[in-house]
Amino acid sequence: MASSSLRIFVAIAIVAIGVVVSPTLATDYIVGDDNGWMLNFDYQGWAQGKDFRVGDNLIFNYPQGAHNVLKVNGTEFQQCAAPATTVALTTGNDVIPFLTPGRKWYMCGVGRHCATGNMKLAITCVASAPISGSFAFYRRSTGSPRLQQRPGLLSPSIIHGWLEFFGIIVMIIMV
Repeated sequence: MASSSLRIFVAIAIVAIGVVVSPTLATDYIVGDDNGWMLNFDYQGWAQGKDFRVGDNLIFNYPQGAHNVLKVNGTEFQQCAAPATTVALTTGNDVIPFLTPGRKWYMCGVGRHCATGNMKLAITCVASAPISGSFAFYRRSTGSPRLQQRPGLLSPSIIHGWLEFFGIIVMIIMV
């Protein structure tokens, strides 16, 4: 009986690790770092050199009521004009997860903050697995890019897949 309980515990632990590992590979980027989402800040300069990936999050910090965040398209971004139907994020601690790769555009829709206050950000989000095949060690950040890469290890998606595979094998053996 104790052996059966141990097997169940090991199987659950392996599956849990597989579930937990994937989200922890994400990075939280606080837009503007310590400055947050504010007027007259160079957000394109801030984004330059950062490696935004599917699974990462952008966090917009600002005094609630002073600003907002609008997800817009490229034309709306260039014109600093969002359609009236655009839903504004207004909490002052808005988290935007990257669910798909591609170009992403954000702006402040309060007054002329986008046009005259430079409150707009355009970034490119890429697929989550590093192309090089090396495993990047990540940490939750306050806007800093990922930690150094350590070559020679497998990519996070492959490791996650193997953890799930072994979890299933252990569960099959238990039956």
